[in-house]
Amino acid sequence: MKALLINGSPHAKGCTYTALRVVADELEREGVEAEIVHIGHKDIRGCIACNKCAELGRCVFDNDMVNEVARKFEAADALIVGSPVYYAGANGTLVSFLDRLFYSAPFPKRMKVGAAVVSARRAGTTATLDELNKFFLLSEMPLAASRYWNEIHGNTPEEVMKDEEGLQIMRVLGRNVAFLVRAIRAEREQRELPEEEPTRIGTNFIR
Repeated sequence: MKALLINGSPHAKGCTYTALRVVADELEREGVEAEIVHIGHKDIRGCIACNKCAELGRCVFDNDMVNEVARKFEAADALIVGSPVYYAGANGTLVSFLDRLFYSAPFPKRMKVGAAVVSARRAGTTATLDELNKFFLLSEMPLAASRYWNEIHGNTPEEVMKDEEGLQIMRVLGRNVAFLVRAIRAEREQRELPEEEPTRIGTNFIR
């Protein structure tokens, strides 16, 4: 069992990493391998809607970690995405990365566990969580919750480590992700995943 954690902050060992590390430590205590990948410092362009990924089975741009992380994502049972809050939203580099990762990666993502973690000095956390959770919801990935919003507060890693409620939220989240991973894996071994309709129905509103 493996969880992939993505640090979308420009800072390799900043507040977002500190929160993800708490989650990762709890996952590992629960027997789930955890790997944190740092992408927030990379020069990552947005999707250009070329649709070459449908032909290649990967993003056409192969030099900024998207395809590398896609291979790790395919092998993982859970994906946890961490972001700082920028103007009540996720880091733009991370959003560009996730747009391309989720759109170009050809493997099924359904029933992989998904969770978002956000870090802020003060506000904008719930709007950022909503933004990130949509990637999971659109991909049939069950969301892991904690006992409050998956957020932590502080302006430095040292301040983050003083946010006792936030640290508890991260620990509970780690345990809940591990539980869902085990439960889904056990169900898959006994039966099958929920029946998937083979053809996606797409409609628009132009008549």
